Formats: sequence, structure tokens, C-alpha cells
Amino acid sequence: MDIKQYDFDLPEELIAQTPLEDRTASRLMVLNKEKESIDHKHFYDIIDYLDAGDCLVLNDTRVLPARLYGVKEDTGAKVEVLLLHQSEKDEWEVLAKPAKKVKEGTRIVFGDGKLAAVCTGLKEHGGRVVKFEYEGIFLEVLESLGEMPLPPYIKEQLPDRERYQTVYAKEEGSAAAPTAGLHFTEELLEKIRHKGVEIAYITLHVGLGTFRPVSVEDVEEHDMHAEFYQMSEETAQQLNDVRARGSRIISVGTTSTRTLETIVRDHGTFVKAEGWTDIFIYPPYQLKAIDGLITNFHLPKSTLIMLVSALAGRDFILKAYREAVDERYRFFSFGDAMLIL
Repeated sequence: MDIKQYDFDLPEELIAQTPLEDRTASRLMVLNKEKESIDHKHFYDIIDYLDAGDCLVLNDTRVLPARLYGVKEDTGAKVEVLLLHQSEKDEWEVLAKPAKKVKEGTRIVFGDGKLAAVCTGLKEHGGRVVKFEYEGIFLEVLESLGEMPLPPYIKEQLPDRERYQTVYAKEEGSAAAPTAGLHFTEELLEKIRHKGVEIAYITLHVGLGTFRPVSVEDVEEHDMHAEFYQMSEETAQQLNDVRARGSRIISVGTTSTRTLETIVRDHGTFVKAEGWTDIFIYPPYQLKAIDGLITNFHLPKSTLIMLVSALAGRDFILKAYREAVDERYRFFSFGDAMLIL
């Protein structure tokens, strides 16, 4: 399958650089995949499309201030490090930039020696394994030195770090936010609960795959980077109950979708599970775990636009994206949202 089938023209000025003051004020494009109809709403209208008994599945991962700026101890050369995931206590897989300056044994110092990292292994695509050295509690040191790892297409500074976190973010470990969830406020979630809609939580720590474009012409040759996920016994039971009564499971974001699809693929139903998933969802894959999806507008030729195409059909999705461009929707992490039912 040719990657060009998932390309579209996106004017650069439609890439949202800053979040809206009111999270729920984003626009919402509503797609009915059976009728192939498109409606234009605002995110606070989403409650009108949810029924009592439905279940929203939210990814409660929390973004680490994972971008660090340091210097090589021996030469003083500047090095940027992006934390991806923790492999063992104090040992992390990271992206180093420029990677060629970081070899095994290289020691990088951050914040006048408050934190140091020694490279212990090399990975592909600029990846490195480092062991951190510090005094005190690592997350507290990281909070004082690290920056939010905003995607490369966002050029503006983000004064409020919490604006790149969902309001329900809890489990520390992501290198990027599950951005579909950024549109929710506590007030909107309470209104949704009051309508009789259930809320369920899973965790997937967003990692390297978010930063890797599809670089092969044949989609089927693309390798997804594995990301860590968890589902509790309570959530598994909750989702099985929703299924049993014939209500809808609506995932919030592609990260939630990939977690749910991985578990159903591997176990045939929802079960308590944790592990690493490199599931790659693209047409003609039939999604088995969800009935609907809330998501943002994605990059051309990305694995994410392929996932939504598997749910609603490539032609319909590309038609919707062309309409989004014509209607001047805001794209990517701080942009507008889409609901597919």
C-alpha cells in the first residue's frame, strides 16, 4: 500500500501553535461513518452525541517534562536529551541530539551538575540508553530542569505546562500528550457522567512512535515503536459489562484505541493486562474493541490518519480532511477535534 494514499495538502497556518483558553471551545467535526455525513459543532456539544450507558475510555498517562538540555562533561558540547521510557531504575531510553556526539561512556551534565547521565547503550534513530545520576527524588529533579517535549511543529513557547496535560493525567511516563483528551474539563466530564455515560481509564505511555514519521513508501514495511500499556481488572470488567448490555465503547484518542485493540486482539475480550504494544492499525484492519473515536486532526502520511481510515474508510476520512482545511479547522496537538461514530 503506497504511503501517498494518505497524503493531503495542509496549509502551514492551520497548524495550531497555542491552545485555546477554554479547552471545550475547540471546534468538533462529527463524522457518521454509516451515512458518511459531516456536521460542524464545538467540543462542548459532544455530550449531545453520547447516550446513557455509553463508556468513554480515557488514557490517564501524564507527560514528563522530558526534554533536557545539557553539555558533555569532557568537551562542553551542547546535547539535547528527550526521555522516552524507563527501562530500569534510573536507566532510560532517550533520543539524543546530535546523536553522533553521544557514544557509550559519554557523560552529560544538566543544571550545573544537579543531574548527570552516562550513555550505556546505542539504539537506532538516534536512540540511546542512559543511566541517570542525581541526589534526591528523580521526578523532582526532572520537574526543576526539564521542559515539556512539545512536538517539533509547535514553535511557540507554552507558559503553562499543565495546558499540555489532560485534566485527568495521573500516571507519569509519556514523552507526549494523548492530545484528544486535552479538550475535556472537569466540568464537562461531570456533565457527561450526569447523563449516565461511564468513564473508564487505561494507560499508554506515548513514546518514540509519536515522533517518527512513516519513511517507507510501502505502508506495510513500517515498523511501529513499542509503547507500554496497562489495563486494570476494574476497567476490564467495566468494559465487558458495557459490551454485554450492547452499549457503545468510545475511545478518546488513538492511544486508547491502540491499547484496547491490542488487548482484544491478544485475549479475545477485555482482561487485566500490561505490556508493550507495537500494533499498527491501517486499512483493511477491522477494529474490534471500539464503536467510536474522539481524535484530533493528524499529520499527512502518518500512522494516525491510517488508524482513523481503518475505522471510517480512507476516502471518507480524506474527504473530511479536505473539508476541515476548507473550513479552517486547527490541526494537530492544540487543534480541533473529530468524533467518529
